[in-house]
Amino acid sequence: MTTSGWWFRLAAAAVVLGGITVEAHEIGTTRVLAVFHEDRTYSVEIVTDADALMEKLEAVTGSAAPAKTAPVKGTPAKMLNLFQTFDPVFRERVKIAFGPAEVHPEATYTVQPPVDALSATAVTIRLTGEIPPAAGPFNWNFGWTFASYALTLRSAASGNPTTQWLEGDQSSKPFDVASHAAAPDRLRTAARYLLLGYTHIVPLGLDHMLFVLGIYLLSGRIRSVLWQVSAFTVAHSITLGLSMYGLVHVSPRIVEPMIALSIAYVAIENVFVSELKSWRVALVFAFGLLHGLGFAGALRELGLPRGEFVTALLTFNLGVEAGQLSVIAAAFILVGWHCSHRAWYRSRVVVPASATIACAAIYWTIQRVI
Repeated sequence: MTTSGWWFRLAAAAVVLGGITVEAHEIGTTRVLAVFHEDRTYSVEIVTDADALMEKLEAVTGSAAPAKTAPVKGTPAKMLNLFQTFDPVFRERVKIAFGPAEVHPEATYTVQPPVDALSATAVTIRLTGEIPPAAGPFNWNFGWTFASYALTLRSAASGNPTTQWLEGDQSSKPFDVASHAAAPDRLRTAARYLLLGYTHIVPLGLDHMLFVLGIYLLSGRIRSVLWQVSAFTVAHSITLGLSMYGLVHVSPRIVEPMIALSIAYVAIENVFVSELKSWRVALVFAFGLLHGLGFAGALRELGLPRGEFVTALLTFNLGVEAGQLSVIAAAFILVGWHCSHRAWYRSRVVVPASATIACAAIYWTIQRVI
């Protein structure tokens, strides 16, 4: 096929992907902490991207921000004024209940300016109130995000915080504010974080899945795949561990676009290179360091139990590996096993699939930078 033919395929793939709302690896944009105090009061702290939340508030009202406070993006003082104006709208999609009794907390807003040129403006919403007499279990629903986020719950009756992983506007599981939670069980902790690591790849980590597919597509031979996957595994294990112990920290505003670029590079290289080169393994190792920082961001949002920190860290990493191996196994069973030895395999499978992955990765890179 001619060069113009490949560019046509790339453009077609871009058009297809452009018509779809593609989201990947959104973990970390929102976090929620609920604390239940001994004096029978509660506080819920929501931290999220200020600009993104404001855009959603405007979309719901069907109009731009009030003229007296426009524009939407501006100084923290202007943003704070906007959030206070939209407070009644914000409350419509935030539900707090103790058993069947829904409560209506007081709300305060704080806007934090970006810490650097790559950071986003953040808003912290603090909801406070009294726990009703003879209150039932705490229930939470937050309808202002479509992404996954962690809800951390802490009561005065227990020194062990509980974390629930919620998807978008999913309601939380009931939480007994008066219960004395037992210390985390090692086996249950291991099972929980193993599952969280796996689901962070399949199905939540579309970007990571495409990276693994990019590794597989260059050469479906087991030896070649194992060399690359081993390099990737060692690398992301290093930065995941260092990040979780607080020895390394890089802003997600840097890490996330770089992860997307790494996916694009691997996919584009697949189009122009037909055999595994020595530099490919070194590059995959370097990209693995980046992806490890991304995994650390997700794990940090989940929160690690202090008594089982090492167990949770190791089993989360094992879950990530299981997810990656599942992607490779699925690719081998669905395509590689039957087609990899065919003369047309590269031209009809490897190059078109890699071109599509590259388009998605370039889209994510732009999306994460702007």
